[in-house]
Amino acid sequence: MSKSISHRIPSRVECDKLMVQHSMRPNIVEHSIQVMNVSLAITDNLKNGVAVNRDLVIAAALLHDITKTRSLTTNERHDISGGELLREMGFTSTAEIVEQHVVFKDLNPQGRLEEREILYYADKRVTHDTIVTIEERVHYLIQRYGTTEEIRRRILQNKNLVLAVESKIARFMKIDIHRAIEQIKTR
Repeated sequence: MSKSISHRIPSRVECDKLMVQHSMRPNIVEHSIQVMNVSLAITDNLKNGVAVNRDLVIAAALLHDITKTRSLTTNERHDISGGELLREMGFTSTAEIVEQHVVFKDLNPQGRLEEREILYYADKRVTHDTIVTIEERVHYLIQRYGTTEEIRRRILQNKNLVLAVESKIARFMKIDIHRAIEQIKTR
């Protein structure tokens, strides 16, 4: 049984080509690769029997900022436009994850572990191309974007969601989530 074209996942080679084709800046590519590394530190340390699609995690991590370069000029929401672009190419499953890497919807703390949760969390652990703690990431966001009380409130509110996702992911891992991610830094 072959996969429907709409659920086809781009290969690593296709992802690399798409990043070039869509003029992703080198720093955004470096960020995306580091997000992939964090995602794989999680995915590759899941307990036996936890089913996530590793190829989908890789593709979503590499392509989550595919329209970020363009958005710097257009001011579009790169999560939405990136999802639309990937959907147009027939990568529906990847698009659904990319669309939620900024604004995450409908966390089910008791549900099965989902690829979108891994990507969302991994993206929050990487500032530029550096792996950071959630506290460091929040501090950076407040310094960089926290120009109003409302924005600072939303950043702090989002921190609680990130911590809830972290807690969920940690339950599915065979080693401590922080240790798994720390191992990337020491490679």
